[in-house]
Amino acid sequence: MKVVVALLFCALCFLGLDAQCPEPGTLKDAEGNKICARMFEDSNYYYNQSCGGEYIDAYPSEDVPIIPWRWNNRISSLVVNKLCSLTVWSRIKKNGSKRKFSSGIQYLLKDVQQGLLGNWDNDISAYYCVC
Repeated sequence: MKVVVALLFCALCFLGLDAQCPEPGTLKDAEGNKICARMFEDSNYYYNQSCGGEYIDAYPSEDVPIIPWRWNNRISSLVVNKLCSLTVWSRIKKNGSKRKFSSGIQYLLKDVQQGLLGNWDNDISAYYCVC
């Protein structure tokens, strides 16, 4: 009996590890305010496991030329709300490469090309979000 309970508990724990990206039209903070975009620290080859870990929210008309240091070059997946766009830069103060994401889910930023050989995984240092 103890073995069955332990196996059931382990199965429930592993189910909780799966993350799921929120739908673009449902992005709101705890107070119910509209969020322009939500950027996540984790991504995964399996889409249903992307958008995991901690996240940072970008609000409408939020202009962040220097992302907080603990988020610099840490973002691996993101969701942009409907009728919004998120512009990101690879260097602080809006320098370096630039990319604009429109409404939708980007499960793997490593699949988004940056230049000839690079990608956007863990390479966002500034952003501007508009709705």
